[in-house]
Amino acid sequence: MRLITWNIQWGRGCDGRVDLARIVDHARALADFDVLCLQEVADNFPALKDNDDRDQFAALAALLPGYTAVEGVAIDLPDGQRRRRFGNMILSRLPVRQVYRHLLPAPPDPSTRNMRRLLLEAVLEAPFGLVRVMTTHLEYYSALQRPAQLEAVRALHAEACADARSFIELDRSEGTYRSLPRPATAIITGDFNFKPDDPLHALLRQPYADGSLPLHDAWTARWPGIAHPPTLGIYDRHQWPAAYASDFIFVTGDLLPRIDDVRVDGLTQASDHQPVLLTLR
Repeated sequence: MRLITWNIQWGRGCDGRVDLARIVDHARALADFDVLCLQEVADNFPALKDNDDRDQFAALAALLPGYTAVEGVAIDLPDGQRRRRFGNMILSRLPVRQVYRHLLPAPPDPSTRNMRRLLLEAVLEAPFGLVRVMTTHLEYYSALQRPAQLEAVRALHAEACADARSFIELDRSEGTYRSLPRPATAIITGDFNFKPDDPLHALLRQPYADGSLPLHDAWTARWPGIAHPPTLGIYDRHQWPAAYASDFIFVTGDLLPRIDDVRVDGLTQASDHQPVLLTLR
């Protein structure tokens, strides 16, 4: 199973060109991926730098016709007859069983600007069994909201683990009450807007008192003792005066033996962020 996570900055490269085909082509060149997790996907947001009013959720789905496209809209605003939408996306050629969209908390913080954030969750049928793949993009400016959102991510993971422990198939119908398993096994990806040495990185990896599967940084598990390469600011020094890592992949402990490779592509300039690849055997 090959998974790529990438903050695509609405497809805007370091050259100022918005090009979704370039994003998809480069992801395909990086790996024959099964799952693509994207952050900063826009629909009808021409106010974003160099962007137009295109529905990027639909455009990305059209570029990957063999994949199920799962939209995770965190911002949904009026604009005449259309809406303006912004958020995350999962594209999977593995079967998608269930989808959950979790709006993350945003405690009032009048001290700085901030935007709504979301955790997008899809239960996939991987070759080794069911796995929850999640992607998110935590708050950047608000130091009050970011920890609250991370705590919510931890709580949602614990909830899923509890669901897995207590699952009973009560309804096999095709109706709205159908019982479907939500596995404890999980991969959490995204732009977390913290660095590897931030206490929030350690918080996400803290053990659970209730027996929920703990989370591990896939890079550290595969490359112990080697610093996580930077994932933004390598080429775009206008926005980012220094390069650092803020895009991570976390996995539950039962997936650690399956990690074959974790790689950061430090060459592409198709976004201000770099894509991260996880390969599981």
